[in-house]
Amino acid sequence: METVLKVDNLTKIYSGPEGEKIKALNDISFEVPRGMIFGLLGPNGAGKTTTIKSICGLVQPDAGSISVMGRDVRRQRARALTQLAAVLEGNRNIYWRLTPRENLEFFAAIRGRRPGSVKKEISQLLQVFGLEEKAREPVRKLSRGMQQKLALAVTLITGAPILLLDEPTLGLDVTASYEIRGLLRRIVQEEQRTIIISTHDMNVVQDICQQVVIINEGRIVAHDSIQHLMDLFQVRSYDLAVGKLTSEQRQSLEKLPHLQLVPINSGWQISLDLENPTLLWQALDILGQEQTAIESISRKELNFEKVFIEILGGGQA
Repeated sequence: METVLKVDNLTKIYSGPEGEKIKALNDISFEVPRGMIFGLLGPNGAGKTTTIKSICGLVQPDAGSISVMGRDVRRQRARALTQLAAVLEGNRNIYWRLTPRENLEFFAAIRGRRPGSVKKEISQLLQVFGLEEKAREPVRKLSRGMQQKLALAVTLITGAPILLLDEPTLGLDVTASYEIRGLLRRIVQEEQRTIIISTHDMNVVQDICQQVVIINEGRIVAHDSIQHLMDLFQVRSYDLAVGKLTSEQRQSLEKLPHLQLVPINSGWQISLDLENPTLLWQALDILGQEQTAIESISRKELNFEKVFIEILGGGQA
């Protein structure tokens, strides 16, 4: 599979307020294949933003290299960055005094695309993103969802094969977020473009990303496919709602590993992480001693947010 972005041994050191050296990036390396939605993740202060700005040529790293479509960002900056379009910090890549159509015309022009050659493409983008009726409305009057869609459309009109999107669903309602996700999948499937997405919304990551890099304290702590990471941390977890327990039953249950016992209403909730499948049978045997009623049994599904927190060592995302 062709590599469209290569980050090799990237290091960046900043000076702190008292002159101390802060290593924002510590020997970061990863590759992004063509035609993929790739997640670049990390908690605040992990080095994610420095990585993104280095890829975009906005930050000069102290060591290492970045190549975009085979072009070195440091030595061939102009040629490399023509292969990349970015939406940084929400939708700030659009002009609010202009209309959606004027924004698309303007950003096509600064990429050297002639007005006549993009006229049809602009109309198609306005249609695809549901912006036809608002095409001549100033952007400042559009909803947040429409502004986000226009920001994505602006990246597409540049013709760049690589799109770097920072929090593309930030502040959107559920419906708009799902629409954006669908559009991103469509862009990759139909146009074979590559999307690098940075977000704190783990539902978005789990839904659309195929591979992720997770950065923490300036280092890569995970680089794998979403599915493989989910499989690595997959533990079958169950919640049992049961009736009254004797003190002997409670003591016996509390001795079982990976089990939590919480009072609910007139009974108890038993939560089990089954690293050892025999734990469920042991818990059921204890309940059977007094023929305790089992009101319900439900299996808890693992989500990527839990995987993310586990990778970070239990810290907050």
